[in-house]
Amino acid sequence: MRGIDNIKAVVYHREDAEKEIVRRFTSLPGRVVMEVSEDFSEQRAARVLANRGFASKEVVILKRFRGRLFQPCPCSPRMVRCGYRVVNNAFNCVFDCAYCFLNSYLNAYGIQQFVNYRDALNELEIVARANPNQVLRVGSGEFTDSMMYDNVTGFAEECASFCDRYRNIFIELKTKSSNIDHLPRATSRNMVLAWSLNTDRAITRYERGAASLNARLEAAGRAAALGYCTAFHFDPIIIEGDWRQEYREIVDRLFSVADPNAIAWISLGCFRYSPAYRESIRDMTAARSLVAAEMFPGTDGKYRYRQSVRVEAYTEVLNHIRRHSDTFVYLCMETPAVWRFVFGREFQSDGELEQVFAEHLRERFLCRN
Repeated sequence: MRGIDNIKAVVYHREDAEKEIVRRFTSLPGRVVMEVSEDFSEQRAARVLANRGFASKEVVILKRFRGRLFQPCPCSPRMVRCGYRVVNNAFNCVFDCAYCFLNSYLNAYGIQQFVNYRDALNELEIVARANPNQVLRVGSGEFTDSMMYDNVTGFAEECASFCDRYRNIFIELKTKSSNIDHLPRATSRNMVLAWSLNTDRAITRYERGAASLNARLEAAGRAAALGYCTAFHFDPIIIEGDWRQEYREIVDRLFSVADPNAIAWISLGCFRYSPAYRESIRDMTAARSLVAAEMFPGTDGKYRYRQSVRVEAYTEVLNHIRRHSDTFVYLCMETPAVWRFVFGREFQSDGELEQVFAEHLRERFLCRN
């Protein structure tokens, strides 16, 4: 599994030299460290490192994020929204997943770690104070892997401290890593460590550098033992081979190590891609096999398996989950029609699913806390 040991070079801006996160990265032994300034730009440093043979995923660029650090999840148009909010603490990832949507527009060199990520928690604190009775789900991992080198950034521990102060805010850190042994025992039930799960076949073919399925599940078991809530994402479900049996086996393995009472939610989502993705993966053999499947453009412009295939996949996995647990299960970026076929109900407004989700979390984790 890739992690902080795979980072060979660190770039930081002179103005941020005294920040704690910069000191943590620049003090790592054996790394090439480059300071950038008005006289020596970040772009020039990237060219120097690239010319010296450093791959993009071997370089961390510590910088300030100038955009919105805290924002609504960019759900596709005309899909059922779940009310998720996103914390942007980094961009790009040490892993190399063939299906990752970042492949379609990622043209920056290096993994960008934002040194001002605390500003996102400050923005979230304003929202939490203004809405003390509203249950909100917030997470990182939209544009990076939350735990790939958290033992250096310390972001998870800061999120846990935030959860201690605001029990109505559920913060989820999504990962394909098993890097959790540095975490302290949890002190609140609204701190969620989440794992993306897939078949052994898919992990081997499409998730280069990520932890194995066993390593992820074992890490989830350790997280639950430390008192953290867990969550799991069967996303993307990939329709190939004996997928029905393979996903049933994942569900069985999941519930053999995870405490059902500590699972906050499980999401299901089939593989999908934008038109730009197809152009970006011309040199990726594994990704080409993904887009060779029979897929059709949806109302949001993304290509998906036909509706009947997606309904079958979701129903198959959902029914097997229900043999083990009644935990909250939802669909990610799916149409109202697919929701109706799988769950027997539709959500007529953006806030309806969010409200149902909030009621589940309040009943399962807050009222019993």
